[in-house]
Amino acid sequence: MARTQTASIYDAITNQIITAFEAGTSEFSLPWHRSTSPLTRPINAATRKAYRGVNVLALWACAEAQDFGHGLWATYRQWQSLGAQVRKGEKAAPIVFYKVLDRQEDENAEDREDGSRIFARGSHVFNVEQVEGYALPEIATGESFDPIPSAEAFVAATGANIRIHGQSAHYTPSADRITMPERELFFATDTGSAEQNWYATLLHELTHWTGAEHRLARTFGKRFGDDAYAMEELVAELGSAFLCADLGLSSSPRPDHASYLACWLKVLKADNRAIFTAASAAAKAAEFLREKGREFSSTSATS
Repeated sequence: MARTQTASIYDAITNQIITAFEAGTSEFSLPWHRSTSPLTRPINAATRKAYRGVNVLALWACAEAQDFGHGLWATYRQWQSLGAQVRKGEKAAPIVFYKVLDRQEDENAEDREDGSRIFARGSHVFNVEQVEGYALPEIATGESFDPIPSAEAFVAATGANIRIHGQSAHYTPSADRITMPERELFFATDTGSAEQNWYATLLHELTHWTGAEHRLARTFGKRFGDDAYAMEELVAELGSAFLCADLGLSSSPRPDHASYLACWLKVLKADNRAIFTAASAAAKAAEFLREKGREFSSTSATS
């Protein structure tokens, strides 16, 4: 595909996504079966309640650092109450919870409007992958998965370390590894088949993979500060949209790409050029991955 032709396609996709933003987007949902809902919020295994506030960020960070594929957490005693045992040597993740106090003498407590006081206390939780004796709930599977040869060849050519595990799709920088749920967990949606949804998700993670220090060394800290994470998500989803078009997985921007990107509208509203900055970085990532494919083809032809 000629470079100018590629650029025009990417421009068209970017502009159509912006149009989708302006028209309003539907709520984004992940296209695979899961035993916890929503997957992106850590859940307490004992209470089945989602963690909130800073605990979400803390558990996300811990899950990414240790490459956990499930979002279930609980304290040591809670796991015991569920008939499970934390494995010896496992490291807990710190969280904070708040207790409402009736008495006023605790100077470390915080006043509330209703006259009561709350006191912050620390606790520690373990992920389901750190325990033994707990059976994850059975989850439904989608229809049989029929691999798409062109997409399979493209992914193989990248040389990325891809692990099929758990119910989370993510890239772990410390391990330089992509984790994807089982293919059979994906299902067809209004925007694509189970296969298209699998590859679109994997292409999102592959775009994250290109940003590693020893690849494209992609950072947004100086300009975007606290919104750097949002910018990286914009790049990853635009990269997925571009690559889906390259591979013929979709002939036009899928509505779910716009729905996902709408989650990061804050950064777009703060900087009206952010989408174009992200699109430029996504195009570089897509070109990097295509180049990997050309290198793979050349090596295969001469071996």
